[in-house]
Amino acid sequence: MYDLIRKAVFDDEAAIQISKMDKDVTSVVDAISELSLDEAMKLGMQFKRFPLGCDLTEVVAGTCASDLEIMDLLGNCRLSDMIGAPIHICAYAFSDIGEKFGMTGLEVMQKVHEIVDVPLDLDHFGENGAMRLPKNISGCGGECYNKGPAFTECPRERIHERLIDKEMEQKDDKEEWIKLSSSVAVNVTSEQTGDGHAAPLREAEDIAQLAKKYGRGLESIMFVGDGYDEVITGFEKSIEIGADVIVVEGGPFNRCENTTESFAKTIAAARILSPGKVVATNGAYEHEVRAGLRSGLNMVITGFPKNHHGYMCGYEPGTARRGKFGLPRIIQIINEEFPNRGLPVQKHDLLSLATAVKIAGPNYVYPRKIGSYYVGDAHWATLVNSRMYQNIELKHTLEDIVNLAEGNTIALHGGRFISWVIANELDRHVDEIIISDVDEWVLKNTVDNLQDALNATVISEKDDRVAAKDADFSIASSTMIPVKENVLKKVPNALTIV
Repeated sequence: MYDLIRKAVFDDEAAIQISKMDKDVTSVVDAISELSLDEAMKLGMQFKRFPLGCDLTEVVAGTCASDLEIMDLLGNCRLSDMIGAPIHICAYAFSDIGEKFGMTGLEVMQKVHEIVDVPLDLDHFGENGAMRLPKNISGCGGECYNKGPAFTECPRERIHERLIDKEMEQKDDKEEWIKLSSSVAVNVTSEQTGDGHAAPLREAEDIAQLAKKYGRGLESIMFVGDGYDEVITGFEKSIEIGADVIVVEGGPFNRCENTTESFAKTIAAARILSPGKVVATNGAYEHEVRAGLRSGLNMVITGFPKNHHGYMCGYEPGTARRGKFGLPRIIQIINEEFPNRGLPVQKHDLLSLATAVKIAGPNYVYPRKIGSYYVGDAHWATLVNSRMYQNIELKHTLEDIVNLAEGNTIALHGGRFISWVIANELDRHVDEIIISDVDEWVLKNTVDNLQDALNATVISEKDDRVAAKDADFSIASSTMIPVKENVLKKVPNALTIV
């Protein structure tokens, strides 16, 4: 594995070979531990490229804190929705706010669900439903992040305290919370020597089963820890419980001598090992966030003032404390690392992606494969359970698109996941499918993958005009409006799907 991973740093074919094979966690972590920092970062970015992984870079916003007014919570959620940032739900805070205003936590969750379209990501949720924490934890000032690495426990020597009586009062609402969520986060750090930091694994397993029961995405939170044994344990436990997304926590829970290198290598390993090809962080100092972004990180969980995620990402020791508004800082860091990219993902990008998911249909996307690859990634499965997805009205269904296509040679202008789905449906009706895309790497990998999966002959053509000339019928197979418009300039008669 070491030789293959070292080769994959620079070689596409080696990366593709790794992406298709069964992978042993220890072998992957071992191999990456031998790479230099620069090699590890290049490897992680290699596996973030389509179609090996997920090329989105996004923020997820924690909008709540136990001492917020309900009006401020709802306003935070509306603002997050306006910019297209999925909302990270801290269940204990929703319940604390509800208690103050004569509501249950679930009723607060329902209010948020009614006013936003973006996906809702549920966290701090256990075997009794919403976790309830004493005020010295729910109002924690962030001493561990502020004081700096490294800790195995809270510097105030607290344990993971819970108000079980309060949890039991609203336990009957447990499954309803999950039904309103798009994804659910669980924590495996108790298995990584973090038993004072998180609930026991049985609670993660319980919630993981419920998430799968209702078809919700599952995120597994692990920490860097010692950078080796604990990283291996984190990945193994995450995979065992069926996680789709890997969430890596650094900060004071990165106890390595070189925290930048260890965080980058953990992110690079996660890019290869994450089942749903999405890698996030919920806690990382600024130097870790930057190294992580260069290593393939594609989701940073941040927050509004008073929310604990507001200070857990993007600040250095001595500056990380409760009250910080982390969201704009993380947006700036992402833009400094990836200038002129229009990042992070915004609402119009999410709408385009959700439209592609709706055309494909929930049974056609991750974890379903066409050929050797999933159709999309964990984002696709998560979007199915959002109001955004539910409210989209399609111009054409997948069945419509196939029925409208005429002839025996069809050109698909655009080589990303939605074209895979259309090609797979056309396969029963045509002999030839031409794929065109301006990105030669995308084009090559899409054609190779589809040719292995379909009976029709799949032809590569990077020029849209040539593809249209050689085809009986053209389809602009992108849900992104600028891409569609560019295709129509060259192929004005192409069928558009949006």
